[in-house]
Amino acid sequence: MHIDTRCSQAGNRRDPLTGAVSTPIHHATTYAHPALGASTGFDYTRTLNPTRLVLEETIASLHGGARGFAFASGMAAIDALARLFQPGDHVLLSDDLYGGTYRLFEQLLRPLGIDATYVNTSDVRMVAEHLQANTRAVFVETPSNPTLKITDIRTVADLAHRHGAWLIVDNTFMTPYFQRPLELGADIVVESATKYLGGHNDVLAGTLVVRSEDLAEKLYFIQNSVGSVLGPQDAWLLLRGLKTLHVRMDRHEFNARKLADWLNQHPLVSRVYYPGQADHPGREVHALQAGGFGGMISFEVPDAAWVAPLLANLQVITFAESLGGVESLMTYPARQTHADIPESIRQRLGVTDTLLRLSVGLENVDDLITDLNQALQVAVQGVMSHEA
Repeated sequence: MHIDTRCSQAGNRRDPLTGAVSTPIHHATTYAHPALGASTGFDYTRTLNPTRLVLEETIASLHGGARGFAFASGMAAIDALARLFQPGDHVLLSDDLYGGTYRLFEQLLRPLGIDATYVNTSDVRMVAEHLQANTRAVFVETPSNPTLKITDIRTVADLAHRHGAWLIVDNTFMTPYFQRPLELGADIVVESATKYLGGHNDVLAGTLVVRSEDLAEKLYFIQNSVGSVLGPQDAWLLLRGLKTLHVRMDRHEFNARKLADWLNQHPLVSRVYYPGQADHPGREVHALQAGGFGGMISFEVPDAAWVAPLLANLQVITFAESLGGVESLMTYPARQTHADIPESIRQRLGVTDTLLRLSVGLENVDDLITDLNQALQVAVQGVMSHEA
């Protein structure tokens, strides 16, 4: 069955008692036992909840995985997989990745004895050179956040497996509609479901999907033991979002490609990062492992002094954190999503004071172009007037 059909059918035919097309929201925290030693399959909602189960089975199906898990946030999902590691273990991570992941590994896991090394995982030689005897996992974002670097999932998975390590892929930017890392050899896929999976900026959630039953059992034990599970109301909202994932992702990409082309020609924009651009590094690799280029763009302006007035004068695009919703959002990574990364590292990775990240929404693309153009013009004129 095609993935767009599976998205549209998310949660359908799951309530035989009433025939409800929309999965019911089961708010119960506990469930009656039919008899001593007997269970309906549901005992306590932290362990298993009917609404959350439908979501977890749906996301596992979309990724082609053995089992899925839903958490209270994307970072809760990453924290759960981090509990697979022990003191003395080493993890190799993409050097250009979400600042929250960097903060977790540096400020919480490193003091516990879990070592981390950050490399440009788009360079396979760098991955091979930095694998250590105690490397338990390679953790990559592809495309990365925010400069959209591309990692060859198949090749890195092979490298990791030959070394006895797992490959973990943060697939937030792509979703299973465009990219399914488990089918390419990855062992675990993690997504901030707050973003495209939910799609409406109204639910906080994270998901993990694993390729093997062995990993599934390990992560289920962690999920149940720690309890950072997704509540039933949010699970239902996420199921509601998945029903339109395919339609939204196609429109996100349509708008982003047009907007990236326009930005690339704009005299007030110095650089554009978008995997769909012909000159984007890794474009060919991405095209072989993904079915689309997504809705995320980053771009640079020539002067950091332009940033504040540009953000202040946006009228359609909203200056806000997060991404993946129907509304277009612009973020300033150096001060927001990547503020916890030391400045020297940020500068080296290209997360500079002139870089802006744009989550392209579903609005009419001509309105987005008009909005960006006027904001750029006002920003430049304001800075020039102040300098004069």
